[in-house]
Amino acid sequence: MANGHRRRLDGLTRALPQRLNANIPDFLVISQLHDAAVSQNRPCYRDPTSGYSVFTAAFLSDRGYCCESGCRHCPFEPLQ
Repeated sequence: MANGHRRRLDGLTRALPQRLNANIPDFLVISQLHDAAVSQNRPCYRDPTSGYSVFTAAFLSDRGYCCESGCRHCPFEPLQ
């Protein structure tokens, strides 16, 4: 529980809808890339549209805090 955030209960398995909407065309591909990276213990995967590196929820969780940069797979949520 660093910097006013706590780990979400579904934070390792579900991206925040406002950061990865299930209605976007690449949703399934992105989900598969994320899951493959996690299963292979890689910290990130390459976004199929932008080519940018995207951190996995496992990597972000292991880091232990929210950097408040709007990460797609951030496993943290603000304390209420």
